[in-house]
Amino acid sequence: MHALKANVKNGRILVDEPTDLPEGAEVDVVVIDDDLSSEERAELHASLDRALNDSEAGSGMDAWEYLKQYRARRENRPA
Repeated sequence: MHALKANVKNGRILVDEPTDLPEGAEVDVVVIDDDLSSEERAELHASLDRALNDSEAGSGMDAWEYLKQYRARRENRPA
């Protein structure tokens, strides 16, 4: 999948960057409708970038193992 950034102007969707999609290519548009501020979205993207860097560096963890450890920590946390 190839994600493109676009904005709506006068009811039309305008892509903000060049694309190498072939003429007549069909695309699906998904509206991002969340309550994140610009700052929160930037923090989320920075966190995802750090996670990807960790994974590429080989310091990732199996998701099931992480969830097992996370649940154990939550169960042992004082209320």
